[in-house]
Amino acid sequence: MAEYKLLLPSMGEGVMEATIITWLFNEGDNVKEDDSVVEIATDKVDSDVPTPVSGKIVKILKQKDEVAKVGEAIAILEIEGEGGNTASEEVKTEAPAPTPDAETLKTIEGALQPTATSHVEFSGDLYLSPLVKSIAQQENISETELQSIKGNGLEGRITKEDILAYVANRGNQPQAAPQAAVATTPAPKPAVSAPAATVSTAAGDEIIPMDRMRKIIAENMVKAKQTAPHVTSFIETDVTNVVKWRNKHKDIFEKREGEKLTFMPIFVKAIVKAIQDYPMINVSINGDNIIKKKNINIGMATALPDGNLIVPVIKNADQLSLSGLAKAINDLAYRARNKKLRPEDTQGATYTISNVGSFGNLMGTPIIPQPQVAILAIGAIVKKPAVLETKDGDVIAIRQLMFMSHSYDHRVVDGSLGGMFLKHVHDYLQNWDMNTEV
Repeated sequence: MAEYKLLLPSMGEGVMEATIITWLFNEGDNVKEDDSVVEIATDKVDSDVPTPVSGKIVKILKQKDEVAKVGEAIAILEIEGEGGNTASEEVKTEAPAPTPDAETLKTIEGALQPTATSHVEFSGDLYLSPLVKSIAQQENISETELQSIKGNGLEGRITKEDILAYVANRGNQPQAAPQAAVATTPAPKPAVSAPAATVSTAAGDEIIPMDRMRKIIAENMVKAKQTAPHVTSFIETDVTNVVKWRNKHKDIFEKREGEKLTFMPIFVKAIVKAIQDYPMINVSINGDNIIKKKNINIGMATALPDGNLIVPVIKNADQLSLSGLAKAINDLAYRARNKKLRPEDTQGATYTISNVGSFGNLMGTPIIPQPQVAILAIGAIVKKPAVLETKDGDVIAIRQLMFMSHSYDHRVVDGSLGGMFLKHVHDYLQNWDMNTEV
């Protein structure tokens, strides 16, 4: 018999760690190849980890709610044959960091425990894993200090070893770092789970604890409103041509492709064109710097059956045809609602669309997901009488009208840019070419 180390697999670019949710087997249980043995969570996405071999679980190395790094062993299996994982099969990790002293280790141990509040906020473009962020917050390490740490992870990201080494040697750092920390550390903010006012309950009231995803959504929404000064512009668009075009092509498209043709790929196509016209909407903020994004990745807010919200991402939407957008959107929506999204499916959005019209709403004021700087809400399409200008004068006709609302971050997007972008989306939809191919 031989030992086999079950490693946390790679989950896509930018995903460095995951939290253990539930083990589906216990120590001593036998598992077969491709059995899902543990459920893990990264941000909003829950997924299963299958075992690539058959055997018996002899040791679980990572318990529920513990964080594991990609490539780290999470369990040991006993398998038939000789020899388990070879060195070449295991994921290489960074060189060991200097060992912190006993007092530092005690502090770090406390940082690994879940905390109810966070006293340091970091910009969205400074990627920190949950574990690294927890240590940074516990140690009151400012964003300026973090930016001075050389990361040895993927794409230069800060690993646990990097921040432990920094903490161990923090006393030897130049004096400028602590001064910057004082200047850049914002005042503590109230935790999402601890409201300022006491909420009274009455007989018959039901107390429902937030699940993990709802907590994440709540924290992200509070952070977004505290970070970005929101401004919202509105416009009403005549989408009669869009409705007629879709009615003409949807059955043909479904027979040909086996896919539904919804309005969403049309909206996304118009957004992509407007972003190409106004690329400064496709940016993020990092301190005093504006990062202009090369790729156009459109987040698509999707309501889940349990009432929660998730935002899968259409990567490189500008490189997809209408047909390609339709297939990508249908695939992401299906997998989102059936809990089949991969962690990387929710990463990297540069602009987001929310279809509030799917709930019968005329308009909404969406919250900008960080670190993006704008989001568009699409309202319900409603038949209304409208005044049309013709060569023979004004006439009243029944048209398909729809409100759009565009929320943008006033730190970098002024009313002119936010308004002109929205007007361009409006123009592309209102002047939709009936001869467009799909």
